[in-house]
Amino acid sequence: MTTDGAKWPQLPTDEWADTLETFHLWTQVVGKVRMVQTPWLNHSWSVPLYVTASGLGTSFVPHGQDGFELEFDLHADELVLRTTTGERRTIELRPRSVANFYRAVMEAMESVGMPVEINPVPSEIAEAIPFDEDDEHSAFDVNHVRALWGALLQASRVMTRFRAGFRGKASPVHFFWGSFDLAVTRFSGRSAPPHGGGIPNFPLDVAQEAYSHEVTSVGFWPGNREAPTPIFYSYAYPSPDGFADAAVAPAEAFWLAELGEFAVTYDAIAGADDSDDALMAFFESTHGAAADLAGWDREALECSDPHGPDWWHTRPHS
Repeated sequence: MTTDGAKWPQLPTDEWADTLETFHLWTQVVGKVRMVQTPWLNHSWSVPLYVTASGLGTSFVPHGQDGFELEFDLHADELVLRTTTGERRTIELRPRSVANFYRAVMEAMESVGMPVEINPVPSEIAEAIPFDEDDEHSAFDVNHVRALWGALLQASRVMTRFRAGFRGKASPVHFFWGSFDLAVTRFSGRSAPPHGGGIPNFPLDVAQEAYSHEVTSVGFWPGNREAPTPIFYSYAYPSPDGFADAAVAPAEAFWLAELGEFAVTYDAIAGADDSDDALMAFFESTHGAAADLAGWDREALECSDPHGPDWWHTRPHS
């Protein structure tokens, strides 16, 4: 299957650092609203946002016997709040401080009769400024965020295809607003040694529950000011002996020793003759190497028919 490389947007990595920092914090505000209202799911699966046809959203969030959803609508340049009671509020996505955005979200929730309280300290950011005090981060270029969304759309498509090849426990394809990355995780079913923590503003018990079992995980990270190159990554926890020396694809993939993971740049994938197949090769080869070295029961866990068995394709669907 040949894919249209034009659908993989060119990312403005030399220009978007200020916008990414602001948008990262805005997604944390929205993500924390979801987090405090949603029943806990293992491995923080009740926390992330999801790629949507318009941007990024929470999906349905309960509030008493009613509920709501919040979505960054990048077609309309608005954060949209919709409720099961028929209320709708919008917050314009424009240059505005994190403190201003935080107040607007809290006021919108109050105005529809669904008030929430969140911890205003950002997660997974060292020396973070509380949302309600942050007048420093205010840059916002909607075209930069649309470029990010375009990359997330393509990554989500391929990651959904990759997830379909696993019949064992696997996470949704979801966007973690703390680390600001899109990820999907596969589980062997076996317990793992306790995680050592060390993530800024991220409780140790949350980290240990997230990595309570053996995993391989792949994802997309758009980079930040200190490391501006967007990458696709793949790691295993615990990392099996010999993983760093495994032969993986495509040829442009490399090992990041300081993080203990494989990576390939977004540009290498977007510029490939077939971007989908290049990214699938990265995901499958890195997962396969880690699973083999760790002794996973791959025959039981992986699917020979990830796009559905023959009877699914031959039966009438009308």
